[in-house]
Amino acid sequence: MRALLAQHQQPLVKLTAALQRLSRRPPALSLLRPGSLRDAVYLRAVLQTMLPTVQRRTAGLRAEIDKSRALQAKAEQASAALRASEGEFARRRQALAALESGQRLASREASGIADREAERALALAEAARDLGGLVSELDKQGEVRAQLAALPGPVLRPAQPAAAQVAAGQDPTLPPPPRLAGYILPVSGRLVQGFGETAPGKPRSRGILLAANPSAQAVAPAAGRVVFAGPFEGFGQIVIIEHGGGWTSLITGLTLLDARVGQRLVAGSPLGLAGPGRPQVSLELRRGGEPVNPLDQIRG
Repeated sequence: MRALLAQHQQPLVKLTAALQRLSRRPPALSLLRPGSLRDAVYLRAVLQTMLPTVQRRTAGLRAEIDKSRALQAKAEQASAALRASEGEFARRRQALAALESGQRLASREASGIADREAERALALAEAARDLGGLVSELDKQGEVRAQLAALPGPVLRPAQPAAAQVAAGQDPTLPPPPRLAGYILPVSGRLVQGFGETAPGKPRSRGILLAANPSAQAVAPAAGRVVFAGPFEGFGQIVIIEHGGGWTSLITGLTLLDARVGQRLVAGSPLGLAGPGRPQVSLELRRGGEPVNPLDQIRG
């Protein structure tokens, strides 16, 4: 736009310079010079004829000048908006950095808690003589956590201490719910051994045994919290999930784990992979420490 205006203004600049020179000539000189009066009359007639043409031809130029000014005003507004956006962006970046720092600290703290829980779970696994003892000990810890969670929180000192009452918490002695809604099998496969069946040289089954495909994906049978995830002698990699309400699931026969101690899971969350060849994955479900047939929950 500036280049176009300069191109249009070039002849006008010359015309303006000539008119300025004429305006600076004193009228007395025109009277002293012969023929100057005739020239002045002639010049006046020429200007009267030329000025409308100049105004008509410069109308487009004036419009372009107005457009250039409007563009300049818009550019200034855009520049001001850009500076405001940059300031807002800087503030948001600082807020994001603070949020990221807080998230990093929280993640570090959560990771430390999860590591301590994993260490305690491994210590329990080493101390347990069999898998049933490990599950029983974890059930006891789950009951303690439930009792602690059911305790009433701190109550502010009332205005009249004599009228104070203790808030009643959830009774931890209540039996667990009879149903575990939405229960699913951890893997798809053929049922090899049912609940309560016996095999030669082995105790009565406290769960079910499934023949899965090689490297099959195992998933959480229901929502809950991982209380143990790791190796156990004779059972490969195992996962124990506490569902709440006294319900606990035990999945064994895995080779690769995707779950960690302390992790909150939803039904269908990945737990790990079954082994190669002809893997067999077992599932035990307990209610209040007592074995329950998981197929009854699925059929229900």
